[in-house]
Amino acid sequence: MRPGVAMALAIAAISIGGCRFIEGADEDRAQTAREFPRPDRPVAPIVSNRFSNEDSRERVGEADKVMHAAGIVTGMTVADVGAGEGYYTVRLAQRVGAAGRVLAQDIDRDAVRGLADRVARERLDNVSIKLGTPDDPQLPANSFDRIFLVHMYHEVSEPYAFLWRLYPSLRKGGEVIVVDADRPIRNHGTPPKLLFCEFEAVGFKLKDFIAQPEIDGYFARFIASGNRPDPGAIRACKGG
Repeated sequence: MRPGVAMALAIAAISIGGCRFIEGADEDRAQTAREFPRPDRPVAPIVSNRFSNEDSRERVGEADKVMHAAGIVTGMTVADVGAGEGYYTVRLAQRVGAAGRVLAQDIDRDAVRGLADRVARERLDNVSIKLGTPDDPQLPANSFDRIFLVHMYHEVSEPYAFLWRLYPSLRKGGEVIVVDADRPIRNHGTPPKLLFCEFEAVGFKLKDFIAQPEIDGYFARFIASGNRPDPGAIRACKGG
């Protein structure tokens, strides 16, 4: 074999091996997430399905402040994603009334079972409950006036797949409402610049941003821009 050919085959072998290594880097991800970029930032561990106790949140009027800023009124259909023990679910159900609907979702089976018990106990007939996955909120298309992501976005391990699949569930004029803390993801927050970048990467547009230190965080809302990219065209944001 000529030296040049041998060298070319050696380079090809190295390249193929490199490709196998890169593919292997996705083995810790769900198959359904692999067409999307891996986030270039950490993910906060899910330490509890409760952000803080309800009494302390009520003392500062957290839910009322957020629902008012989000424009929640009777008759709306809303989703509470990452609902946990149902602090927002219960209050959203009361706000939208019998003519409205609330879908409470979580990826924690224990949280879903506990929330189902609470919904039955409090006779919230306008609430449905659904189990989601880390890369797919499992929301029906064209269904929601508002989707709430409250103190949970920093725990989303596949933000691009998650947001891309959430996008079609908004009705015309619908909004995604994010409440989170302005601190590093490792400290259970999401820096606003990173939040804006990840939402914009999948086709959302920032409509409003309000700092709300009294609820230990900020309020942001996004609308669908009408231009959701193909998964392969999404570029990961840096930060966190």
